[in-house]
Parts: sequence; structure tokens; C-alpha cells
Amino acid sequence: MNLIELRSIVVGHHGRPVLPPIDLTLRRGMFLGVIGPNGSGKTTLLRTVLRLQAPISGLMLYPSGKAPRVGYVPQRDAVDLSFPLTALEIATMGRYGRIGRLARPGSADREAALRALGDVGAGALAGSAYHALSGGQRQRVLIARALAGEPDLLLLDEPATGMDLPSERAMLDLLASFARRNIGVVMVTHHLGAVADYASELCLVAGPSRPITLGPRAEVLTSERLSEIYGTRVVVARLGEHASIYMPRETP
Repeated sequence: MNLIELRSIVVGHHGRPVLPPIDLTLRRGMFLGVIGPNGSGKTTLLRTVLRLQAPISGLMLYPSGKAPRVGYVPQRDAVDLSFPLTALEIATMGRYGRIGRLARPGSADREAALRALGDVGAGALAGSAYHALSGGQRQRVLIARALAGEPDLLLLDEPATGMDLPSERAMLDLLASFARRNIGVVMVTHHLGAVADYASELCLVAGPSRPITLGPRAEVLTSERLSEIYGTRVVVARLGEHASIYMPRETP
């Protein structure tokens, strides 16, 4: 089921495009990785889908006749750690889109937040202070906050930043499980390794002067395309379904 259709959307700031026009369909059950160098327009595209900023031109359509429920996971450094909130209180914030910001969450909202924490493997952290959690634990709580609103579509901005490899893999396994549950997952990242074995589809962006590449992971994730985008040699080595991506060290 299609959730959002972007038709010739141009995104940017103050009338200045950061990407060429894009046609993109977001649907249930997809796991889309939006990749590209830092400053290439990935987050601007995400913010436009979230309706946090208006597109410069083009159309954003909702095939069902109304906007889908969207859960958003921002970069961790965008979250203020000064508030003395528990993990459960953070997760319960995800219910505000359903009940309104001026309403007080009820028992049903608390139960939904607890279920979401359980879904991400953070149920035992419900009473813990958010600021005292590790980086990986905080990320799980932020994902739980997005899930508590029972979204059709989950949007994540650089969710693996600052994670060690085991935590990153656990988080990606978790996101893949949501796609299997028929939730659409869109992950913005500059980390190629984060999408090599997980995202089923890729959107490769590199600023306003280079064309956007969209398609299945195996077709988009090639040495030629990545080397052109990143301006250096990028090697994609495959072993069955597994892909290893690296930039070889140049010998003098």
C-alpha cells in the first residue's frame, strides 16, 4: 500500500534547491535507505516528507486520502538531555500526535508506550532517567517514542551515529523487523555499512547538480556509482547476499 507519493518534488532552503526534482513512493513494508555524503540534502528531504518545511515545487500526495501516521526519530544530538525525564515519559511523548499536546496521557497511552519500549528491547529501562542511559539505549527509547504513536511510516535521521558495531547491528535488525511487520521504514544515513545488508531499496543523493539514483539495493550499491558520488574509489565486495563496502587506502 502506497503511503506518500512525491511527484517532481524539489527540496531546499529559501528557494534554493539542494536536490534535483525527485519522484519517490513511500509504502508499507519498505526499508528505504537514503544515503549520500554529508551536506548532500538527505535531512532536507526527510524534513520535507515530515512537513516540517515546504517543498520549493512539486506535489506530495496521499493515496489513501489523508496523511499517514508518521513516527520520527531525530539525530540523538538533537534531543535535549537537560530535562529529568524517564525512558517511559520520553516514549509516552509519541502519543501526543494521537491525543493532542494539551491532553494528558491516560492509561491506554502509558500501556502503548510500555509496549513500544518492550518492542525495542527496552522494557526494563522504563523507570530509568533518559540522560543516564547509554547511546544505544537512548536510541532504542527514541525509536520506542516513534512507535508509541502506532505509525504507518517510520522516519529515522542518522540513527547509527555514535554507536559501536554490535549496537548498530542490533538497531538495524530491529528496523528490519518493523518493515516485516508492514511498517514503512526510511533511514537517512551517510554510513554505507548501515544499509549494505539491510535496506531493500536505496535513494542515492549528492546535491543539486547530480541526478538522484533510486532502486533496489543491488542495483544502486555499485562501486561505479559510489565512487562517482563520493569522489574517491569505493569498493563494493559481495559474498552472496552480504555486501562489504570500503575505501581502499591509496599507496603513494
